[in-house]
Amino acid sequence: MARIRTVTAAPQSFGKTMAPWMPSLAAALVLAVGMGFGRFAFTGMYPLMVRDGLLSVSAGSLAASANYAGYLVGALAVSRMPQRVAPRFCRIALFGTALCLLALAVPAAPWFFIGVRFLAGVLSAIALICASVWLFQVVGHPHGAPLLFSGVGAGILLSAELIAAGNLAGWHSPLLWLAIGGGAAVLSALAWPYLAGRVPAPQPHATATDEANANGPGPWPLVGSYGLAGFGYIVTATYLPLFVRDALGHIDPIHIWAAFGLGAAPSCFLWHALHGRLGTRRALALNLLVQAVGVILPALSHSAVAYLASALLVGGTFVGTVTIAMPAAKRVAHRVTFNLLAIMTAAYGVGQIAGPLVSDALMAHSHGFSGPLAAAAAALLASAAFCFL
Repeated sequence: MARIRTVTAAPQSFGKTMAPWMPSLAAALVLAVGMGFGRFAFTGMYPLMVRDGLLSVSAGSLAASANYAGYLVGALAVSRMPQRVAPRFCRIALFGTALCLLALAVPAAPWFFIGVRFLAGVLSAIALICASVWLFQVVGHPHGAPLLFSGVGAGILLSAELIAAGNLAGWHSPLLWLAIGGGAAVLSALAWPYLAGRVPAPQPHATATDEANANGPGPWPLVGSYGLAGFGYIVTATYLPLFVRDALGHIDPIHIWAAFGLGAAPSCFLWHALHGRLGTRRALALNLLVQAVGVILPALSHSAVAYLASALLVGGTFVGTVTIAMPAAKRVAHRVTFNLLAIMTAAYGVGQIAGPLVSDALMAHSHGFSGPLAAAAAALLASAAFCFL
C-alpha cells in the first residue's frame, strides 16, 4: 500500500478561523455520530427490535456481524486516502450515518437491516480514520486525542438515554430509530461548518508524552495488540443489554449500556494522562488488563452490581485503548509504507468479526455467555503481552 501523501499546505481556508480547541471538538462530534450513534446505538436497539418482532436473535447477530464486516471494508477503503480529503470524508460519514439510522425506521425484511448495518459499519470506520487523520496529521494536533475519542462515549451515552426515554414513553422501534437519526442529524449540523474552517498552524513542542514514548512499541506490535483488543471488547459491546435484561428487575437494561458510554467519555482524559506518565507500553498494557477484568466479571457473578461494574470498566477502557494506540501509531507511522491508522483499524475490524463467530460457537457448546467472555478476556491478556514485543 502507498503511504498517505503528506500535505504541507494549510488546511482548507473557508469561513472564519476557529479557536485552537475547536478542531478537537468538531472531530469528537464526528465520532459521536459515526461511532456512538451509527455503530453502537444498535446495541441498545437490538433487544427492542427482537421484542417488536422486527428481527430474530439470529438475524440481529447477522446484522451485527455485517456491521463489523463493513467496518473492515471501510478501513481498507480509505487506506490510501490523501490527507487533504479527510474533512470531506468526515462530512460523507456524518451525512451517510444519519441516513442509515433513519433508514432503519423503515419496516423491511431482515436482509434490508443487515445491508444497512453493513453500510453503517463502512461509515463508522471512515469517521474514525478520517477524523483522526484530520486532527492528527492535517491540523497537527495529536494531543487533542482525549477530546476526540471522548466523542465515542458521549455518543453512546446520548443515544442510549434517548432510547431509554423513548422506550419509557412506549415508542416502538421505528419511532426510536427516527429519534436516533434525528439526534445524529443535529450533532452532524453542529460539526459540519468546522470541517472546512481555517485551523491555526500547530506549534511543535516536546511533551512528556513524546518523551515517554521514545521507546514505544513498533508498528506491527501495535497492529497485533489492537486487533486482539477488537476481539476482546466486542462480546461485552454487542451482548451486554441482552445478558443483563433478566437481572435488573424493573430497571431498563439500556441504562447499563448508558453506563458503558458514561465510563467511556471521561476515561479518554485519564488514559491520555497515564499515557504521558507511563509511556505507551505500560499504559496500554494496564488499560487492557483492566478491560479484561471488566469483561470477565459477568461470568463470575450474575448480580446487577457485577454487570454495572463490567459496563463501567469496559466502557472506561475500550476507548482509552484507542486514545493511547492511535497517537502512538502516528509517532511510528513513518517506519512503514502504508497508512498505519487504517491498517490498525482494519485489524480491529477483523477482531470484531471473529469475536461474535467465536462467541456463537462457544455458546452453542455451553449455552451461556461464560465461554465467550473467558475467550474475550484471554484475548485482552494476549493483547497486553503484545505491548512488550
